[in-house]
Amino acid sequence: MSSRPSRAERLTELADILRERILVLDGAMGSMIQGFGLAEDDFRGTHFSDHSSDLKGDNELLSLTRPDVIREIHDDFFAAGADIIETNTFGSNSIAQSDYSLEHTVRDLNLASAKIARESADAWTAKTPDKPRYVAGAVGPTPKTLSISPDVNDSSKRSITFEQLQAAYREQVEALIEGDVDVLLVETIFDTLNAKAALVAIDEVFEESGIRLPLMISVAITDASARTLSGQTIDAFWRSVAHANPLSVGVNCSLGATDMRPHVAELAQIADCYISSYPNAGLPNAFGEYDEEPETTGSLVGEFATSGIVNIVGGCCGTTPPHIRAIADAVEGVKPRKIPAHAERFTFYSGLETLVIRSDSNFQMIGERTNVTGSAKFRKLIEADDYERALEVALDQVRGGANLLDVNMDEGMLDSEAAMTRFLNMIATEPEISRIPIMIDSSKWTVLEAGLRCVQGKAVVNSISLKEGEEDFLAKAKVVRRFGAGVVVMAFDEDGQADTTERKVQICERSYKILVEQAGFPPEDIIFDPNILAIATGIEEHADYAKNFIAAALLIKEKCPGVHISGGVSNLSFSFRGNNRVREAIHSAFLYHATQSGMDMGIVNAGQLEIYEDIPKDLLEHVEDIIFNRREDATERMVDFAENVKGGGKKREIDLSWRETTVEKRLSYALVHGIVDFIDEDTEEARQKLGKPINVIEGPLMDGMRVVGDLFGAGKMFLPQVVKSARSMKKAVAYLEPYLKEEKVEGSTQGKVVMATVKGDVHDIGKNIVGVVLGCNNYDVIDLGVMVPADKILDAAIAEGAQMIGLSGLITPSLDEMASVAKEMERRGMNLPLLIGGATTSRQHTAVKISPHYKQPVVHVLDASRSVNVVSDLLSADRSGPLADANREEQEKLRAVYANRKEKPLLSIGKARANAEKIDFQTKPPAKPSFLGRRVVDDVTAADLDPYIDWTFFFSTWDLKGKYPKILDDPKYGEAARELFKNGRDLLDEIIEKKWLNPRAVYGFWPARTKGDDIILYSEEDLANEIARFPMLRQQSVNPDGKPNRALSDFVAPHEAGVADYVGAFAVTSGIEATEVAARFEKDHDDYHAIMVKALADRLAEAFAEFLHARARKDWGYGAEENLDNDALIAQRYQGIRPAFGYPACPDHLPKGPLFDILQAPEIGMELTETFAMMPAASVSGLYFGHPDSRYFTVGRLGRDQVEDYAQRMNISPADAEKWLASNLGY
Repeated sequence: MSSRPSRAERLTELADILRERILVLDGAMGSMIQGFGLAEDDFRGTHFSDHSSDLKGDNELLSLTRPDVIREIHDDFFAAGADIIETNTFGSNSIAQSDYSLEHTVRDLNLASAKIARESADAWTAKTPDKPRYVAGAVGPTPKTLSISPDVNDSSKRSITFEQLQAAYREQVEALIEGDVDVLLVETIFDTLNAKAALVAIDEVFEESGIRLPLMISVAITDASARTLSGQTIDAFWRSVAHANPLSVGVNCSLGATDMRPHVAELAQIADCYISSYPNAGLPNAFGEYDEEPETTGSLVGEFATSGIVNIVGGCCGTTPPHIRAIADAVEGVKPRKIPAHAERFTFYSGLETLVIRSDSNFQMIGERTNVTGSAKFRKLIEADDYERALEVALDQVRGGANLLDVNMDEGMLDSEAAMTRFLNMIATEPEISRIPIMIDSSKWTVLEAGLRCVQGKAVVNSISLKEGEEDFLAKAKVVRRFGAGVVVMAFDEDGQADTTERKVQICERSYKILVEQAGFPPEDIIFDPNILAIATGIEEHADYAKNFIAAALLIKEKCPGVHISGGVSNLSFSFRGNNRVREAIHSAFLYHATQSGMDMGIVNAGQLEIYEDIPKDLLEHVEDIIFNRREDATERMVDFAENVKGGGKKREIDLSWRETTVEKRLSYALVHGIVDFIDEDTEEARQKLGKPINVIEGPLMDGMRVVGDLFGAGKMFLPQVVKSARSMKKAVAYLEPYLKEEKVEGSTQGKVVMATVKGDVHDIGKNIVGVVLGCNNYDVIDLGVMVPADKILDAAIAEGAQMIGLSGLITPSLDEMASVAKEMERRGMNLPLLIGGATTSRQHTAVKISPHYKQPVVHVLDASRSVNVVSDLLSADRSGPLADANREEQEKLRAVYANRKEKPLLSIGKARANAEKIDFQTKPPAKPSFLGRRVVDDVTAADLDPYIDWTFFFSTWDLKGKYPKILDDPKYGEAARELFKNGRDLLDEIIEKKWLNPRAVYGFWPARTKGDDIILYSEEDLANEIARFPMLRQQSVNPDGKPNRALSDFVAPHEAGVADYVGAFAVTSGIEATEVAARFEKDHDDYHAIMVKALADRLAEAFAEFLHARARKDWGYGAEENLDNDALIAQRYQGIRPAFGYPACPDHLPKGPLFDILQAPEIGMELTETFAMMPAASVSGLYFGHPDSRYFTVGRLGRDQVEDYAQRMNISPADAEKWLASNLGY
């Protein structure tokens, strides 16, 4: 008889060990099998000697045909120190085996593989009882995907169904459990919907068999996008699978340890389970082989352990027993990561990205227009089988501000299941739509199930109820939970719909108890809809419906803690359909009161909500009479009053004398003056008159744009006016496009230019302006957007047949990326001119650092006003040669000057430190902040920031140079500046009124001291726990008159001073919505307002930084008596500074990483790119220094000794330090 422990005993022991130490997984089964040099006969064995197809490469077969090989591999990994081995079953499912026509072998393969692994583990446990060994049943992703279409012409098509994949996984899992594995490992997940099929199958098997095993889940991040192949972020992925309550979640495959680390670290912060990581042995070489030495892999993975971000480690592709031995040695004795305790439970839903709903979050808008029962337009598109245009309805909802997207296909003449499946499959291939969570809406359970099988993110099911009794309700709730979705519960029971407050509350309480206690739902995943019903119908029983909902919402929140309250708002005003003015007022007033009583989300048309304060008082009185049933004749009075409610606004007199000329002159006038009011009718008149649409473009439209170009070239028009002209031109061309397509005619252009903001950089205002200016001059501009990798830029240039490439960037790391693009262009043998532009670029940098890498012309473009001439000359047969020669000659001179420059001498870093700023912290003791730790600020509006705006930089964005307000009277720029200011002011007022931007910030204070040039932050006053360290850079120039060589660390007390000191930190954004708002304008061919939105967002972000600094100074105590106007704030006439990383006093961007960590900046929607640019682009972050002697300064040139010292303090290589500090190197 066997004396080995039972599975239950093994699992108890495994749980105990995981709390004590880091466990080690095995390495690459495939790589090891390759090393045996097996032939076709080995794969056939006696089992498959007569099989019709080749079998070599079907590694899972070896568990039947060469079990000795598989056993030897398991033993070798255990001998190397592995605690857990994976069964040889990565592809042991019917989907993968169908490639070999071996679907019938799946059960045998899994049983055999589990048996081999079990025997090996038991043997090694017997050898080393103090180090028990375990078996993980490996469940691979299959070669099919549920979220991506195999047909470029049909985005709804899938190569496999959810049910087929679920059945395949079920068959595999049943055999693995029978084979006595200890845990199940769903790994190498590239599509979360595939993983959901596995998780659903596993849970069904668990429930039916009564056996529940620990579950390990591991995702594959495919590239530097930090997303799965199907597009999800790490955070969104975790929220989509967290319901499975796994033993661990982690990352494997695709990447080596270096590239995998940030993804593992992110999971370690957010997941409330153990974390695993088993990377490849680096990245494959040109021959697909892995070269990373075991010592390197061991060292890299060992750092994961010492950093406290892992509990289980191992290896994937290319890792052998020596790699596993090196990993095991590196983690030996290192304490495992502690599972973080999250004090407050938030609600998380996800599409490709995560939606976080906190207790203090704003009202959540659920887009209502993708509903065939609520939108006639959407219904007609679906009925007409026009799903492509139906997707535009969904996109409009997303761009209109919807947080979730409700999709309903309940129409009598539709096959609702098929329609839901098709539409959700199409949404899955549209990243802009699928980034937000989906609410699957139907009264038919089969349609809800069909929807769940299409959504990879964490969706919401709308809805279930007690209408069919508790048994039916519980069964459906368990299925919803099995898919990991949230649920909307309607206030229905066996007796029908609840209409009184008492019945609403009673039904919701009863549902809550079943969901939480029996179905395993966390309260935060429950949404109650207590039924918003029509009021003012003339039926007395309906009069209290709105009042009852509001009262019920408050009581439900009290009795069912943690839940959300939602409802379909448009139902309320059904009696007034046809009178949108009245309906919008009813909706806004109702939401104003309902949200105060606990309603925190709703199905609404976000674009048609009026501001409560803007509802006319007489209309509001009548509306609130019917909402609260305040008088017996409320309905009659509302009906009578509604008859007289008309839309409309004030009119202003406009000079329309220019409308009396010919259509050609009218179009020219409209283009020059940026007028769009009559564009469609004038363009149509011109088309009728000139016969063909191309004649309109090449005739009056281009004539008008030539006038714009001439005026701009002569300095009689300025950039803002040019961009407005482009808006008119784009609208005219958009009107003509259908006619051009009909005739299959394309207009002639001056040339084609591909433009992009380089990888890692999110700033694009300058690039967009250049694009518009070139477009105005009849150049075809292909704008690839922001954060564009080199390959994508160059591939697009080739595919588009471009004649030139333009690169833009704002942050200093972008300069290196531009050089990389130039190198790649040279490697590919390209012959296109390369334009360089952006705030951090310069003629000298372009000449010294970029141009030498590329033989073709590399031209620095100073600003948008120069772009047309440069591009025109480069594309001219006559002028391109002379320009290239002059450019090359100038760059050679610049390189010679740079090479022969006589730099001022630098002090050694030792001498520079000896000449540090001397601050007496005893006589000027630091103030103590009123609180320690971080605070989120989300109560500030754009209106609050308006007074803090520094308008001078707004004008400079548009190449209007001068200080505000003097620029408004400037003899050259004044007229253009006044017009720009008025338009900017109008748009800002609209942003404020319509709350298009939602500023958010986080700031805080921590105890701090310095050690050398490092600033160290601590969690508490006792200085026991270091939470962040910021190595600072010091001036090394030889200063006259004994001036000190400053570093920011000089302004913080050192440990030896014996005084308490503090440092603050902050991160602000004017709103993550700016890009979406700009996109709405761009969709309407309005580049002028699209660019202006981003420019205003930048100004609001800087204003927010100033606003928050003022608040921080008061919190710190020393600024409590300040009374400064905006001019004084702009001039920084206050104590303390707020330097930002990447700027002169601290030029390295890398420290933004720990800064964002201590601030938990992603919580407010701020992220960092791989080159540490902030997203959204309209963001500011930095440190607060409060000492009265603190001041801004420029670090300047750095010596090699300090750079090497800094690299050591930052724990990076000197080469990496030189890359990040390239602009400051003094050698």
